[in-house]
Amino acid sequence: MSTTDIDETTTGRRKPLGNAAKAARGDGRAGARDAGRKPTTTIIITALLAIVALYFLVPVYWVVINATKSTEDLFGTSGFWFGENFQLFENLGAVLSANDGIFPRWGLNSLLYAGVGSVLATYFATAAGYALAKYRFPGRGFVYALVLGGVLVPGTAVALPLFFLFSSIGITNTYWSVLIPSLVSPFGLFLASIYASAAVPDEMLEAGRIDGVGELGLFHRLALPQLTPALVTILLFQFVAIWNNYMLPLVMLADEKLYPITLGLDNWRAQTDRLPEFYQLTIGGALLSVIPLAILILVLQRFWRGGLTEGSVKG
Repeated sequence: MSTTDIDETTTGRRKPLGNAAKAARGDGRAGARDAGRKPTTTIIITALLAIVALYFLVPVYWVVINATKSTEDLFGTSGFWFGENFQLFENLGAVLSANDGIFPRWGLNSLLYAGVGSVLATYFATAAGYALAKYRFPGRGFVYALVLGGVLVPGTAVALPLFFLFSSIGITNTYWSVLIPSLVSPFGLFLASIYASAAVPDEMLEAGRIDGVGELGLFHRLALPQLTPALVTILLFQFVAIWNNYMLPLVMLADEKLYPITLGLDNWRAQTDRLPEFYQLTIGGALLSVIPLAILILVLQRFWRGGLTEGSVKG
């Protein structure tokens, strides 16, 4: 019998491990995780991730670089390096003041469409997904099949039918014509139902019912805190989808004051053949349009970290 075993037997408790023993145990676990991974696999995965990162970052880099140039430098210098004159602030000022300051109006419209639409769509999708996951009722399978079908239908395919429908009730060329379709998220509903079935225990709901909590209280007080990572994911996906939506506003809106940023920038781009200075307005506007999305991701990423570590086992 070893000294450690004698100490554990006589004292009835284990002595705390020293730093060296903890480090050895940690190295053993890390080695066990990496034992089945070949170096070539690691290199291939890293290379693929680097290629994907470049695919997404190079356009952003191009926009940032070219937003600092004059129109002459835009066509007379390399697109991946600065020009002779640094005119970022002048270009952004021109963006904000062009057409009697219409760009800030477009930005507020996009925030209205994406902000209100994503928040309400997230709530509705989460509530419906929770109901599909935790309640048994006739026709549940059929409803689930409809949701899956909705995930497969692209938004551009329903833009024209929605235009005819909204035109018949007189709400085209209004905020409602863009907001109402934004409240539906089949993908969010599907994701919420999958996550709720795994993250919300039936035992917890039964305990709440025994304590007299109503069904709405079960959803808002018990289920929603467990669904935070899914909520954040649905919110971000829906916000980005509405923010970048082009086809629906193009079909629904005729008034320039109701345009979101995407439609407004395309309107500027269409004038570049006659007025080359609109190139800089379009590029500067594209740079400004990325900022809210970057801020949203930075703010919400901590909720993802919390969701990924839930249920983990301490070492």
